[in-house]
Amino acid sequence: MATATEPGVSTGPLEIGDREGIDMATATPPQAPTRSEVGEKRFVIRNVGWSGYQVLLKIPGDHGPRLAYAHGDVELISPLLPHESFRWRLGRMVETISEELEILIRPAGSTTLNREDVDRGVEADECYYLANARHFGGRQNIDLGFDPPPDLAIEVEITSGILHKREIYARLGIPEIWRFDGEVLAVLLLQADGSYAPSDRSASFPFLPMGEVVRFLLDPDLSDEIRWKRGFRTWVRAALLPPDRNPGAPER
Repeated sequence: MATATEPGVSTGPLEIGDREGIDMATATPPQAPTRSEVGEKRFVIRNVGWSGYQVLLKIPGDHGPRLAYAHGDVELISPLLPHESFRWRLGRMVETISEELEILIRPAGSTTLNREDVDRGVEADECYYLANARHFGGRQNIDLGFDPPPDLAIEVEITSGILHKREIYARLGIPEIWRFDGEVLAVLLLQADGSYAPSDRSASFPFLPMGEVVRFLLDPDLSDEIRWKRGFRTWVRAALLPPDRNPGAPER
């Protein structure tokens, strides 16, 4: 039976050793956080294989840990409040821009994205279909064996991940990632060789000044997120909408 331990915390056995599809799984304790502000708790279960990963995905719970899977190993990520605050803000910015500029978008949230043929799986903090927003019509399920992957994924990693998330996203064919480490927001675009390269502009929103995204993201006032959201919407209308869509905007 697998066990998992965490520094300073006494834990009992991880009750998955007897579940169907998991054979001789072993658990590795999480890496020590690289920053004083901890954004996530992490640990990895080794050697569960694809079938064991599928069993873990079926464990019920609306607020369970997010899972990442590669090479037979599963990383479990439990986000803490700083992580969720940044995730919420990035998601609201994407959705507000799309709404105000009337860009067709289909949010996919933290939907499980996986493919058995590449032996990879991940649950993004947020992900979106933009160029492919019309692909599904009214269909609710995603099968990456047939369907395109989301056009944009948002990944908040304040502490160091145990599995290599970028490699997972690349194998799943995600064209663009916004990755935030608590200080720096990186736009990463998938290249022809399967690697990600940093970019100063988003492929999904090429008109968007990413410096402004960072400015709003790092606003230290967390006491009123509705005020924050209204402030971002006001900026979008003033800076991004054409004058005929925003009569109150000053002439440029």
